[in-house]
Amino acid sequence: MSWKEIYNERLLTAEEAVKKIKSNDRVVIGHAVGEPSYLVGKMVENKDQYENVEIVHMVAMGKGEYVQPGMEKHFRHNAIFVGGCTREAVNGGRGDYTPSFFYELPELFKSSLPIDVALIQVTPPDEHGYCSLGVSIDYTKSAAESANMVIAQVNKNMPRTMGDTFLHVSEIDCFVEYSAPIIELGPPKIGEVEKAIGEYCASLVSDGDTLQLGIGAIPDAVLLFLKNKKDLGIHSEMFSDGVVELVEEGVITNKKKTLHPGKMVVAFLMGTKKLYDFVNNNPMVEMYPVNYVNNPIVIMKNDNMVSINSCVQVDLMGQVCSESIGLKQISGVGGQVDFVRGVTMAKNGRSIMAMPSTTANGTVSKIVPILDEGAAVTTSRNDVDYIVTEYGIAHLKGKTLKERAAELIRIAHPDFREGLKKEYEKRFKIKC
Repeated sequence: MSWKEIYNERLLTAEEAVKKIKSNDRVVIGHAVGEPSYLVGKMVENKDQYENVEIVHMVAMGKGEYVQPGMEKHFRHNAIFVGGCTREAVNGGRGDYTPSFFYELPELFKSSLPIDVALIQVTPPDEHGYCSLGVSIDYTKSAAESANMVIAQVNKNMPRTMGDTFLHVSEIDCFVEYSAPIIELGPPKIGEVEKAIGEYCASLVSDGDTLQLGIGAIPDAVLLFLKNKKDLGIHSEMFSDGVVELVEEGVITNKKKTLHPGKMVVAFLMGTKKLYDFVNNNPMVEMYPVNYVNNPIVIMKNDNMVSINSCVQVDLMGQVCSESIGLKQISGVGGQVDFVRGVTMAKNGRSIMAMPSTTANGTVSKIVPILDEGAAVTTSRNDVDYIVTEYGIAHLKGKTLKERAAELIRIAHPDFREGLKKEYEKRFKIKC
């Protein structure tokens, strides 16, 4: 049977496809802007046919209707990373959170989180019958390979990306043709605080370095101050529009990379149509599953690797919380620790945690004597390297607890330094 015959035989309406989901199934949804929103919407419409369907994913970029009040009988959300539309459900008891390093998630799908159904989004098949997963390879490809059933939304607007991004039509059980714009994530607002942090972070980047960047105002601010650098490379779980500009300006060339030279390596993408157009059929960009991209043993093969991530709180010992406010789960570990540990093992590697010095309109310090009660330690004091705020850089690796505390107080907001000094003197029995 030809691939075209297989495809046509498995072509269904969305209504027909979601009826294949059964009560008590575990359903994994494609990640972030790769979410097949049309299929998810049809699944929700069919809710009365389900009881206790477990929905598993990381960052949800769609409507998240399955977590709304009144859906408890039909759906139970299990978040690996808590996002904006799922946060209230997880903290309100209508959902759960499962801690996991990002790079380990594909293995969990083969062990403690076996998958009944994967809902994914793909390009139309090429002349050989292969569909690209486009903007989301990360755990999405692994989920499709592990699931008992794969239902794919075929979207003509999905960019065709290179690397380990392809599934043959024979590996997909149901096809639903529905084209719509890929979800876009607009650029964040970059203020003076973010610019100051970005400039400090950029000062730790040298010509020829390979970068991992998170998402948001601070990573984008860092990019603003890299325009005078040369031959930078990218090995990152994700990147956004700001990276495209640096490629166009000749700053990012990937020439000096010791792993995948000449290529930008990434697991997923989030941005605007400009980004999606850039990566479409672009051989410079290679996408791979997260158990490769984020594996610390792979990351360490990049000499001169620099990771830049954000955080919520840092205590005077250097413990970093990046995912909760006290007991309230607001995000997840994501790939932060994957890269911190990989970078630590790399030759001339540097990991950076960047954050504004305060929150709540300047009324709360993010550098604290002790993390809030119940707060998760995301990056341990043994792993931490650089901490950056708008007031400077604190290098903690190899420093004593006293030296760390003094370094962190120096980059805290001036309004809170005296209080932190009192805590220092109380703890260490000496003047700060």
